[in-house]
Amino acid sequence: MLAASVGVGALAPSAVAAPTVDIRVNAGTSLGTVPSSGVGLNTGYGDEHMGDPKPTSLMKAAGVRQLRYPGGSGADDYHWKTHTYGDGSGWIPSNTDFDHFMAIAKKVGAQPILTANYGSGTPKEAADWVKYANVDKGYGVKYWEIGNEVYGNGHYGNGKGWETDNHADKSPKEYGKNLVAYSKAMKAVDPKVKIGAVLTTPGFWPDAEKAPGDTADWNNTVLSIAGGSIDFVIVHWYPGGKTTADLLNTPSRIAGVRSSLRSLIAKYTGSRAASVEIAVTENGAVGSPAQTSQAAALFAPDTYMTWFEQGATHVDWWNLHNGTDQAPTTVHGETDYQDGGILSAGTCAGGKCEPPRDTPFPTYWGIRSLTALAKPGDTMVKSSSGNSSVAVHAVRSSTGGLNVMLINKNPQNAAPVSLSYAGFTPAAGAVTTVSFAKGDTALTTAKRGTAVAQKLPPYSITTLQLKPAPGTAGADKPTPAPTPTAPTPVVSAPGTTGTRAQGEMGAPVGQATPSSTPGDLASTGASNAVVTYSALGGLLVIAAGGVLVLRGRRRRGSYGR
Repeated sequence: MLAASVGVGALAPSAVAAPTVDIRVNAGTSLGTVPSSGVGLNTGYGDEHMGDPKPTSLMKAAGVRQLRYPGGSGADDYHWKTHTYGDGSGWIPSNTDFDHFMAIAKKVGAQPILTANYGSGTPKEAADWVKYANVDKGYGVKYWEIGNEVYGNGHYGNGKGWETDNHADKSPKEYGKNLVAYSKAMKAVDPKVKIGAVLTTPGFWPDAEKAPGDTADWNNTVLSIAGGSIDFVIVHWYPGGKTTADLLNTPSRIAGVRSSLRSLIAKYTGSRAASVEIAVTENGAVGSPAQTSQAAALFAPDTYMTWFEQGATHVDWWNLHNGTDQAPTTVHGETDYQDGGILSAGTCAGGKCEPPRDTPFPTYWGIRSLTALAKPGDTMVKSSSGNSSVAVHAVRSSTGGLNVMLINKNPQNAAPVSLSYAGFTPAAGAVTTVSFAKGDTALTTAKRGTAVAQKLPPYSITTLQLKPAPGTAGADKPTPAPTPTAPTPVVSAPGTTGTRAQGEMGAPVGQATPSSTPGDLASTGASNAVVTYSALGGLLVIAAGGVLVLRGRRRRGSYGR
């Protein structure tokens, strides 16, 4: 059982052998297919190294199938045609303009998702971008977000906010009205484009908030106006946590968030509701003690797969390169560089430097572990664990096999597991495993254990690649699972809405309730908060209730603009 201590959630050594964890896999019940471009990554126009040979090769090997551009909050300041931001006086690398980005996406084999400038742009500027991308250049860019975290524009009383918004009216009503205008202008150029609406994440500030003059909260207002003009909704997922144990338990909250979003979509899009997608265009461990160390590596695949199982079509990790201005910390015996990127930016802080640029952090390997589990189009099947200290995800491959990912969240103790199956009979004998354990610097493929018994190393990801027993390969294909009983929609905790100092991530400050083979896969608010801004105007630190939330959107190097 997870028993968190102060800070990083350390677990006390067990005096007796750990109990066996029961894992059940129902390979005959489908949770849907792995989305073709689901595993995504954020890239920013400030990252002059995103197109270098090593990063592009590493992204491709990790199965990255979607790249988000031109950045986080920087997107609401970015003018694509001139490749400038703000008033144009700031420096931007010349090799990160739109055409360079598209060349990078092609090398990686990733679909682009673009964020149109809502904060300082116009519907015409966005429509011109669609014309250039899809008519003039033939890039066929399908997904377009309208703005980044527009609700962070100061409308909810948090000063000027962190998000550029030059509209005189910064209300959700104004955003909804302009969202319709953007959609109309962009679809007039290319009717095939899909338009995304920025929503607040249910249960996270400023969800359910009403500013003076508002008749409803952000999500209800925006969708009541623009529900007929959009094709997907956008949320950001930074669940944070005071301890690593908190972080590793957050995927259990995703079902409730999805339920709330689906309820909103059904309310405002009517007969189109089933076709309106959910995109998690930023996701990461920012706000927790671990950002580059092993806990974050375990969090990554668990979060991706849980969102996919709940029907999300895109999940984009923040960030390729990020950098940091924070001194490294030690988390469960490992150095954590407090950097939101998956590859080292080579920055220095507090007299200590990161590894050489483009060195993969453990988070990279956590994401790359997904390539051992699934390919796009494979079928996700039901699975369950008898103990929350071990997470499980299972996928039926197109070749008839079954892959099972097991994540041991205990940093100190190995976890013996016993597995049982329905709808699939595994072959006898030792099985192929692909693992990433604490201290590893690559994925390791080995023959280990059997299909029914494994011993998971502490703080590890282990994927079993199972073949069917002889004579059973023609077993029935998985059948769709019945529509799950909807969890209670997420609501903000009492007394936590209406707080005025929030992080740029649009998430709560604090916690609420060796193989190198390339892969194919692609609430609460806070009180008494202190906000610190960088020289470039980006939010860096929020300290609330003893929790330090760091955000690298505009840190040294400006990688994540």
